[in-house]
Amino acid sequence: MFKRLVIAILLLGPICGGIVWFKYFRDGMIAQFMAGAVPAPVPVTIATVDPIDWTPGFEAVGTAVSARGVDLAIESGGLVRSIDFAANAQVSADQVLLQIDDRAERASLAAGEAALGVALAEANRAQTLATRGVGAANTLESAEAQVESARAQVAQLQVALEAKQLRAPFGGLIGIPRVELGQYVSPGTIYATLQDLDQMFVDFSVPEQQLSSIDLGREVSLQTEVGAFSSGGKIIAIEPQVDPNSRLARVRAAVDTPSGRLLPGQFLRVRVSLPMEEGVIAVPQTAVVSSLYGSYAYVLRDGEGDTLTAEQVFVQTGRRNGGQIEVTSGLTGGDRVVTSGQNRLSNGARVVIDTSVNLTAGE
Repeated sequence: MFKRLVIAILLLGPICGGIVWFKYFRDGMIAQFMAGAVPAPVPVTIATVDPIDWTPGFEAVGTAVSARGVDLAIESGGLVRSIDFAANAQVSADQVLLQIDDRAERASLAAGEAALGVALAEANRAQTLATRGVGAANTLESAEAQVESARAQVAQLQVALEAKQLRAPFGGLIGIPRVELGQYVSPGTIYATLQDLDQMFVDFSVPEQQLSSIDLGREVSLQTEVGAFSSGGKIIAIEPQVDPNSRLARVRAAVDTPSGRLLPGQFLRVRVSLPMEEGVIAVPQTAVVSSLYGSYAYVLRDGEGDTLTAEQVFVQTGRRNGGQIEVTSGLTGGDRVVTSGQNRLSNGARVVIDTSVNLTAGE
């Protein structure tokens, strides 16, 4: 039994030793191969850093407003007898738009005018008698007072009659009728909207920190959310107070637009342009990578021979403008920065410029 055990140990020893030796030999060869292997260059796109003319500014959300726009309301209640406009029609100032039943007012006015005629006749008779010296002075004064009272009554009835006929306060584009023929309406009922689209404004708000950088006449650019309309304009009014709740101030700009291209209430993206600055270092925003340790960019450096390497450079960033970002420190004019492919890079990695993609500084 003991002899068999010794024989088994003698046979298994070389086998186990060979397995251990092969494992260490294999690991050593793999490590030697990996140490000698050179990673292939990473294809990247680049942009050359050049000082540019920088036009700073800030963006805001605005609302289109017409120079003149109102909701037309009923002045006096009653039945709608006629609607004298069509939806989206161009109306002129003082044009009749709506007629409310005015038969009662016309009858009252006729009665008032008749009463005025009687008062005038009485006043003339009293004047004749006073001239002949047979009439009392107080009788003439009472008759003249009756005339003035009757005239005031007629004027009041005339105003009530005119309130039944609604006219356009100014020329513009009228909207969809909100009342129907024969409908009974009460005072204050809105029957249509009227907008003058020949001159449009945009109202937006700016933070109080930006108030010192804007003034009257400052140019703005704006566009709708879908980009179907874009135009320019100038600031024409700045609210002389700041909202204590939002810390925003209201600003209004006149919009350069053909009539009808922009409608009141539309959402607009507004950009206020500030004075241009020269010699600003700016790079495409894709060139700057943000991390927990700060923002950095990869700058191309010359390596051995014709190889290029990527050096990780930490940068300080500033303002943004479109697709560019200002770099206040870390980069100088002439540096070549990587704009895509950074996710495969590390400090000192070899790179090759991908010429199949041509990115400009503004993209």
